[in-house]
Amino acid sequence: MRKRIMVGLVTGVLALGLEGGEKIVIDGSTTVGPIAKAFAEYFMDKHPDVNVTVSESGSGNGAKSLLNKDCDIADMSRPMKGNEFKAAVAKGVQPTPHVVALDGLPVIVHPSNSVKGLTLEQVRKIYIGKITNWKQVGGPDLKIVIISRDTNSGTYETFEKVVMKKAKITKNAEYVGSNGAMRQRVQSTPAAIGYAGLGFVDKTVKALEINGVYPKRVTVKSGRYPISRPLFMYTDKYPKMGTAIFQFVNLYLTKEGQEIIEEIGFVPMTDYDLD
Repeated sequence: MRKRIMVGLVTGVLALGLEGGEKIVIDGSTTVGPIAKAFAEYFMDKHPDVNVTVSESGSGNGAKSLLNKDCDIADMSRPMKGNEFKAAVAKGVQPTPHVVALDGLPVIVHPSNSVKGLTLEQVRKIYIGKITNWKQVGGPDLKIVIISRDTNSGTYETFEKVVMKKAKITKNAEYVGSNGAMRQRVQSTPAAIGYAGLGFVDKTVKALEINGVYPKRVTVKSGRYPISRPLFMYTDKYPKMGTAIFQFVNLYLTKEGQEIIEEIGFVPMTDYDLD
C-alpha cells in the first residue's frame, strides 16, 4: 500500500509543468547511458523548454563530474565508493543515490561457440589464465581471447568483485572502453569471451548460462542469476520536488519509464500497478 501511494504521489508531481529554460547535464556509466539517453529523449519531448545532455565517460568519471559540480546527475553502474563520497562531501556535494533499474552482467561469446554455459569458477579460471582453450570447457579447439572492460568502469568493478573475488585478471587480457566496444569485439572474434550489461546483448553475441542460470529479466529480478547489480543515478542532495531534475530521476517510477527500461533490455525496479 505504501509503495502504491508513493508511486501515485510521484506520478502526480511528474504531471506538473516545468519552468522554461532548465538544463540537466548527465555524465557517467556507459551501462546506464542508454537509459539516460532514452529518458532524455522522452523528457525533452514532454518538456521542450528543458535541455538534457548525456555523456558517457564511465562511472568513475561520473562521480568526479558530480564532485566537481560539472554535472547534475552522475550515472553509475556501481555504488559510489567511500573515498568518492568523502571527496564530494569535502567540496560541499552530498551524493544521493537513485536506483533506477536492475542489470544482469551476461558473460558473452561469439554465436558460433558451442559452449552453452560456464560456472563462476570456470569464468574466473579463464580470466586468470588457468583455462586457455575452449576445448577445456567442452567447446572448440580455439585459444580463448579474453576481453575485459577498462578498470575505470563500474561494469569492470562488478565483475571483479563478483567473479574474480580479488584474483588478478591475466596480463594477456584485452581492455575495451565501453559495453558497445565489448559487444563489437566479441561479435567479430570467434574465440572471444567478454561481459557486458544486459541491455547490450543481442543476436550478434551469445550470452552463456552461469551456474546453470540464463541471464534474463526474471532471473535477474529474482536474484537467481549470480552476476547482477543495481544501476544508479546520483544527484547532489535529493532534488527539490517539482524541479526538472526531480522529475527526471523519478521517471523510473512511472509506467512510461518502466516501459523504456524494459525496451532497452534492463529490468525495472518496480511494477507499475495502481489498480
